[in-house]
Amino acid sequence: MQQDALIGGFDNPPVMSARAFRGALDALARPGSIHRIEGASGPAPVSPAAASLLLTLCDAETPLHLAGAWDSPGLRDWVTFHCGAPLVGAADAMFALGDWPALCPMDQFAIGTPEYPDRSATLIIEMPQIVADGTRLRGPGIKDSAVLNLPDPTVVQRNAALFPLGLDFFFTSGSHIAALPRSSRLEEI
Repeated sequence: MQQDALIGGFDNPPVMSARAFRGALDALARPGSIHRIEGASGPAPVSPAAASLLLTLCDAETPLHLAGAWDSPGLRDWVTFHCGAPLVGAADAMFALGDWPALCPMDQFAIGTPEYPDRSATLIIEMPQIVADGTRLRGPGIKDSAVLNLPDPTVVQRNAALFPLGLDFFFTSGSHIAALPRSSRLEEI
């Protein structure tokens, strides 16, 4: 295990994990809204927001898939030490972390079943930036509409058409997070 794996966790785990969890819930409850979560710092290239999500949502019961540059020895050691989450292939993941190209194709992840739609994956997608621009969002948790830059609205739209099955998304950049549950509808601007 690398020495860097031992650092970067929450300084005050009960308080910081509660704040990060609240930020993640707020983002899911209001799709397209941008929130700030921080407190964790993992090895590059993971952002503080994604590291905070991992510490908050992943444990020994939540299989995690690391994709692309995020599947590195340093991040694997960090996840093992701080979360204990089993590292698995895409098909077995409850959570997955990477950028859009690394996580594609999306059909490699579980979308749930009609009996158990909750048995789907949640993708944590690292982005260069998150801004309120690009694709118009409508649906539960959105008063009229929201706007968010998405890496590939067509793929996300196809995912939304699977509802109640499908994937849920967290988008992270630096200390910022936005979420897009499968129940959201998309419209190109």
